[in-house]
Amino acid sequence: MRVIFLFLVLASCFQAQAANKYDNPDTIFVARDGTGEFRTVGEAIEVCRAFMDYHKVIFIKKGTYKEKLIIPSWLDNIELVGEDVEKTIITYDDHANVRLAGTEQAMGTFRTYTLKVEGNGIVVKNLTIENNSARLGQAVALHTEGDRLRFIGCRFLGHQDTIYTGKGGTRLSFEDCYIEGTTDFIFGPSTAWFEGCTIKSKANSYITAASTPADVPYGYVFNRCRLIADEGVNKVYLGRPWRPYAYTLFMNCEMGRHICPEGWHDWGKASNEQTARYLEYNNTGEGATTTGRAGWSRQLTRKQAAEVTREQVFSIKSEWKY
Repeated sequence: MRVIFLFLVLASCFQAQAANKYDNPDTIFVARDGTGEFRTVGEAIEVCRAFMDYHKVIFIKKGTYKEKLIIPSWLDNIELVGEDVEKTIITYDDHANVRLAGTEQAMGTFRTYTLKVEGNGIVVKNLTIENNSARLGQAVALHTEGDRLRFIGCRFLGHQDTIYTGKGGTRLSFEDCYIEGTTDFIFGPSTAWFEGCTIKSKANSYITAASTPADVPYGYVFNRCRLIADEGVNKVYLGRPWRPYAYTLFMNCEMGRHICPEGWHDWGKASNEQTARYLEYNNTGEGATTTGRAGWSRQLTRKQAAEVTREQVFSIKSEWKY
């Protein structure tokens, strides 16, 4: 009996070691061609330990990964790094009008994501995140719920609703990214700073549809970004308010001629003009001309613009109402 007991103890220890194989700060590798430890990104995410107190890198080799991914709320401090932003692609093709399996119910916008990030302290770098569905409805490429998220040198490809920043008071940083879409392709209630990004409009429509909560001081800030468009696109609004207190600021940006003179739209609701926080400062290009701008938008002074820094924007603290 004692021998059996010792065997069971040793077996248990072996299983514990095996279960903890990836419980360390080392990099793990994903390769579609089978040359990495995992063939899918989802498998690599699955082995990460909950509530890690160290930094874990998932390195993704070049390839096209057709996956619908969630980084769950119990995973922190993960970094997803692509080998080559142009050739490391995570893609899926859901759209809002797809029928849920076994039902007559449509999927709806918020289930269409290719990548959903619920965890905190996540970094995504050098990856293309794509929703390549047909243009049959809203189709989200990136859906965020977590706080302190960074997206560096990424491409976000889609049509309507490409990026959904889904939770008020969460802080997101987009750095040197490329973002394209048709309608409301950056939308939601989060606080997000876009630095040095290229924003491409693929249709005459609206770039942003912020829904910033009334008690959150900052929503979307675009700094030193470049606004471009497909050929033939010539009437694009900077934003329209999905919710009344939408906050969007473009500063030090280069705006192409596709930006219409009004700049901003009230979504057909005049009362939004009393509450929406639509701001500009020191923009250049044919689309930056302030003549004809919506009278309810504001041009900041140099002093006011100097106060809008990343540090200030990311220090937001919403009042706790209980």
